[in-house]
This record gives sequence, structure tokens and C-alpha cells, in this order.
Amino acid sequence: MTGTKPPPRPAFAGRTRSPCISVCRIDPVDGLCVGCLRTIDEIANWGAMPPEQRVEVWRLIAERREAKDVAKAAAAGPRG
Repeated sequence: MTGTKPPPRPAFAGRTRSPCISVCRIDPVDGLCVGCLRTIDEIANWGAMPPEQRVEVWRLIAERREAKDVAKAAAAGPRG
């Protein structure tokens, strides 16, 4: 098979790193891990998720982090 190119790699080929930071505790209020902001289902299914779904979980984590930051800032009240 000399001179043949390998097939193109899928857009999400390879490993998507886990969001786990080894701070594993589920917040009873919102049901999210306080360390990685994933749900129990997302944590449990991570190993079997296709790369595209893992990328989607990362997107959800970013949304959750932003929402928590906004809520925290609102709770702190105005600065000045």
C-alpha cells in the first residue's frame, strides 16, 4: 500500500479530556458536581460518550459556569 494516503480523521478524533478535577461532590440544590459542574448522568456516561457528545458536555459546563458566576455576582450586590 505504498503511496496511499490514510483516510481523513473525523473532526473530533482522539480523546477529549475529562472535566473531572477530583473534587467529587454533588450539590443537592442543583444536582451538579461542585468540582466539574456535570450531572450524575454525564459523569457516569462519560467513558461511553462519543467525542461529539463530550464536546457538548464541555459546552454545557461553560454555560453552567457562566450562570453560576452571574448568580454569584448578583448575590454579592452592587459594588462601589
